[in-house]
Amino acid sequence: MRFRHPDGSTVHLAYCTNVHPAETLDGVLRQLREHCEPVRRRLGRDRLGIGLWLARDAARALVADPAALRSLRAELDRRGLEVVTLNGFPYAGFGAERVKYRVYRPDWTEPERLGHTTDLARLLAGLLPDDEPEGTISTLPLAWRTPYNAASERTARRALTLLAQRLDALQDLTGTSIRIGLEPEPGCTVATTADAVAALSGRGGPPLHRIGVCVDTCHLATEFEEPGPALDALGAAGIPVVKAQLSAALHAEQPGREDVRAALAAFAEPRFLHQTRTRTPEGQVAGTDDLPEALGLPATEPSTRAAGGASRAGTALPTTAPWRVHLHVPLHAEPAPPLTSTLPVLRDTLTRLVGGPVPLTRHLEVETYTWQTLPPELRPRTRARLAEGIAAELCLVRDLLTDLGLKELP
Repeated sequence: MRFRHPDGSTVHLAYCTNVHPAETLDGVLRQLREHCEPVRRRLGRDRLGIGLWLARDAARALVADPAALRSLRAELDRRGLEVVTLNGFPYAGFGAERVKYRVYRPDWTEPERLGHTTDLARLLAGLLPDDEPEGTISTLPLAWRTPYNAASERTARRALTLLAQRLDALQDLTGTSIRIGLEPEPGCTVATTADAVAALSGRGGPPLHRIGVCVDTCHLATEFEEPGPALDALGAAGIPVVKAQLSAALHAEQPGREDVRAALAAFAEPRFLHQTRTRTPEGQVAGTDDLPEALGLPATEPSTRAAGGASRAGTALPTTAPWRVHLHVPLHAEPAPPLTSTLPVLRDTLTRLVGGPVPLTRHLEVETYTWQTLPPELRPRTRARLAEGIAAELCLVRDLLTDLGLKELP
């Protein structure tokens, strides 16, 4: 979906296809047919943006066969779909029964991450619409926090600098600009926007015309970051917001109540990591790596470890202040009481991103990949119901954008 900003620029809105992951090129083509096109039709649009996720094997197949890339581009056109951004965070296995910590490998200290992201940039240059000169890719925020040390940081910075050089060469060759955004996530080396400033600024940092930040509004909220100060700090450091992922976390105002704890426990599941955070009386953010750990339930992953100096594995977080859980809940469907979502944080962030005289980013992506891991009564049972839910999320964001003065384009 495209929108005209009051400054005359085009803002793109897409949804991320990691909600129905596929590891192979055939699987990607099936996604377009069975999921993406039905969402477009449900919205009544001639054209719909998708934030494509290409797993390692699918990306390699496309890089090895230019004809296959041309065929994918033709299939996108035929189904009324367009791609201006890729989700380069998951590398492979995102649809596995158990993902958890595996999503953070390979990280930016490993050559496979640089190679995969280089491949994605080359592919995106070939998939961009003819009238769009720039593409964006969101990526891992360097690494999970352990093990990570000064040598790891130097290695990761060198890899990002080399990537930036490759992107410069790609633009010289194709005329297309590709930028990369580190996506701060709780528990990672870059968990917050402040961490992003530290990682990308100063001596040895990668070139900021190529490497910036992808702001995920679920992650921002989970870490109790205020959108205004967070974005101001990025701007003051000269770090661009390459793209934004629009998502909402789970919020529990009174986690000490038995009914609240029971409601939270219904969202504990074995596939994805659901980092949980709270604010201490001193104003610090503390948390655990996963929701079961925060609740004092049996861990769903043997290597669960406490984060940020919080309680040790198997113990509960303090319950005297609200909890937020890294669990991308559908934007349009507020969780049943006594839980809520952090949709207000999304609204505030979106206002700061595109509600000013110029947009801070032009690429927006709804990323609710947890539809199939919600409590059973909330899961869509058919492809049609999933398409309906994704379309409803996009409609909510569309209304927020038009309320901010953007005009929806055909």
